[in-house]
Amino acid sequence: MLTYGDPDDEEEDAPAEEEEEEEEEEEEEDLIDPLEAIRTKCEQTEHCVHTKERLELCEARVSSRSSTEEDCTEELFDFLHARDHCVAHKLFHNVK
Repeated sequence: MLTYGDPDDEEEDAPAEEEEEEEEEEEEEDLIDPLEAIRTKCEQTEHCVHTKERLELCEARVSSRSSTEEDCTEELFDFLHARDHCVAHKLFHNVK
């Protein structure tokens, strides 16, 4: 293979490209998903706290038993429904 110029020139270009990629990654990490922030706030509302407590009690009850047919699907759906209901009312006010 024939090369033109000094092979060291190619090695100098690589670190500059890596620095640019690192800067772009840092900028992307600073972005915060508004949905996650709103979900966190909604999980702290009274209704969501109540449904989450019911879910946690069910999970504790199910995990304490060695063999059971019970699962916590209903409690999980109740919690997710309560949280998503809260989120639905707040999300689009924050999206531009």
